[in-house]
Amino acid sequence: MASEQEQAELQERSRGLPQVEVGSRQLADLEMLAVGAYSPLSGFMNRGDYLGSVDAMHLSNGLPWSVPITLPVGAKQAESLKEGMQIGLVDAHGALQAVMTIEEKFGYDKEHEASKVYRTTEEAHPGVKVLYQQGDILLGGPVRVVALQNQAFAKYRFTPTQSRQQFVERGWKRVVGFQTRNPVHRAHEYIQKCALETVDGLYLHPLVGDTKGDDIPADVRMCCYEVLLENYYPASRVILGVLPAAMRYAGPREAIFHALMRKNYGCSHFIVGRDHAGVGNYYGTYDAHHIFAEFDAARLGIMPMFFDHTFFCRSCDSMASSKTCPHGSEHHVTLSGTRVRQLLQAGEIPPREFSRPEVAEVLIEAMRQPVA
Repeated sequence: MASEQEQAELQERSRGLPQVEVGSRQLADLEMLAVGAYSPLSGFMNRGDYLGSVDAMHLSNGLPWSVPITLPVGAKQAESLKEGMQIGLVDAHGALQAVMTIEEKFGYDKEHEASKVYRTTEEAHPGVKVLYQQGDILLGGPVRVVALQNQAFAKYRFTPTQSRQQFVERGWKRVVGFQTRNPVHRAHEYIQKCALETVDGLYLHPLVGDTKGDDIPADVRMCCYEVLLENYYPASRVILGVLPAAMRYAGPREAIFHALMRKNYGCSHFIVGRDHAGVGNYYGTYDAHHIFAEFDAARLGIMPMFFDHTFFCRSCDSMASSKTCPHGSEHHVTLSGTRVRQLLQAGEIPPREFSRPEVAEVLIEAMRQPVA
């Protein structure tokens, strides 16, 4: 992030620079670069880091990095952009967001990236769809960010420096991060609290960047987290923050990506549950667990905490998982996402064993609101 003085200088300089309009995903990436959430990256990937990330899940310097962070442009626009020049990155309204120095300009194979990163080349996959729709040329180089596009949830929008400082102030050394793009139901609460038994604090860190159109909106989810924390969690042992990154739906690769970001935010541990960052049936239930074995733990720098599918067992009379419960599925309270939506749309609260009533009430009220 440029200093205030540098921001003024960059704004002035940008008037004479070529402008490249960036979309919502790149705007989110700029914020993550600016605050250090994508450390060690200082800009959009050059060819070496791009290929290293796609093919080997490591940067050219050998550090783990599983999802490419790129700036795509159309071939026609790329013709006028030369390596070594500076460009202004602007939003849809033409407002300057960052100044970038183009170190490299290169073509890439979209199908290859899709097959490696998303494990499919099907456009039905939301991440692959975005990839196929973007420009055919990538620009790599460092950025100096002069503006942050969207500051929603400002009271929870901590930078990595700020979250680390909060952990220090609370005396937390062992901090577990939890990634979510969904409301927290009883199963999520259970694994968070199991993890919380073994560490100093929990960083509940929902993603609030771009998600699929049928995912629950971020503002509704934040209300769910607030009522849950107010009623069922010890305030001194939990911090709620937001992650401004866009969702990729890259399954196992994104589990690594999410862990690396939480390391930058100061977490020592990271919860990886069932089908982490998955979509449809593209990934195995526990592929996101298995992928961690492909990395050197010291270089990864954060400890994964793996959890199986959890549920309420009527015979155990408690929350449990396949690791702790001996009873068959007929004893378990499990609901499909479709069934949960049907109940909520009808104004019915799901069983208490599945969802806290306070969370269900927030979701029911949101569904009553007219669509804008």
